[in-house]
Amino acid sequence: MSNQKVVMIGLGYIGLPTAALIANNNIRVHGVDINPQVVETINAGKIHIVEPSLDQAVATAVAKGFLKAATTSVEANTYLIVVPTPFKAKNEPDISFVEAATKAIIPLLKENDLYIIESTSPIGTTEKMMQYIYKERPELQDKLHIAYCPERVLPGNVMHELVHNDRVVGGINETATQKAIEFYKQFVKGELHPTNARTAEMCKLTENSSRDVQIAFANELSLICDKADINVWELIRLANKHPRVNILQPSCGVGGHCIAVDPYFIVADYPMESQIIAKAREINNYKSFWCAEKVKIAKLEFQLKNGRKASVAIMGLAFKPNIDDLRESPANYIAQRISQDSHDDTFYIVEPNIQEHKVFKLTPTNEAVENADIIVFLVAHKEFENLEIANNKVVLDFCGVNNK
Repeated sequence: MSNQKVVMIGLGYIGLPTAALIANNNIRVHGVDINPQVVETINAGKIHIVEPSLDQAVATAVAKGFLKAATTSVEANTYLIVVPTPFKAKNEPDISFVEAATKAIIPLLKENDLYIIESTSPIGTTEKMMQYIYKERPELQDKLHIAYCPERVLPGNVMHELVHNDRVVGGINETATQKAIEFYKQFVKGELHPTNARTAEMCKLTENSSRDVQIAFANELSLICDKADINVWELIRLANKHPRVNILQPSCGVGGHCIAVDPYFIVADYPMESQIIAKAREINNYKSFWCAEKVKIAKLEFQLKNGRKASVAIMGLAFKPNIDDLRESPANYIAQRISQDSHDDTFYIVEPNIQEHKVFKLTPTNEAVENADIIVFLVAHKEFENLEIANNKVVLDFCGVNNK
């Protein structure tokens, strides 16, 4: 493996940690990103995202010369596609980034190269890229090893889970599957489960759709309990005492680039068959709207009672606790919806995991809690636990930070 070289296209929340992990196993990695600032930051041995242990991993890999970033690809033996797959209008999946990344490396491909997509993708994307490659390079027909291997990591614990989590590896044929497994064995300690590309693609979508459905059940319970005057957190805690019941915790919605997006990849292609999956997406999206409306009602009630407008502290903008990732964040959506409808009101926006926000001025946690009349917990960051809150404050806890 001394001559092995990997091109990693996409240096974001998954691509950069994966690149650093591979490079720290003494495999040369050429990382590619379209953002020159990202490239410059990485080549300086630094990082542009927040993830525990990633800074040291990148610094070490760069210092040893095994990790280098650029805005263009080079010739290699293995090509990993780890780019975003957002959705377009009407919640249709957008694989244009995967297509662009593939197009960029087609001139560089040679016989026996390994091409792997890690980006979450609609079923059939790997086969589509294979056809695209062979159309442009017919002389390589059946001479490349093409596979799909989705990531399944938890933000905040990525560096550990990249190594220890099981992976599903699906090639376009058995040879490609085995070649991909041999590659991942170099740095993955978890079990590598072989399958075909279409099943691997569906497996990733299934995992996140399952989570979305389970969260939707908890969020639906929270809506019912609000009307029934029942503490949903106590209810779930008691229900989970049953040996075969494990209800998740309600939230202000579902965010991130996985659970909030991946179910649409199934619904878009199989709308009649995916009734529960589609309804779960609808419930979780509605929960964010519902939370915003509850804040508006609380503000009106405060004004009627006190004869003045309430100041509001929005606690958390990330899509989940203790990370800086705002992608598809329901908390970010709620904050924007509330503030847009109340231009002259006083808001304190708190997000301890980021330095600045493109829209909001950020306020320190304790300052916001002290000055606000209404405190709205949207994300259960560790900084929000055990805060001293005066009895005259109105507290809306949509994430259970005060019900653990």
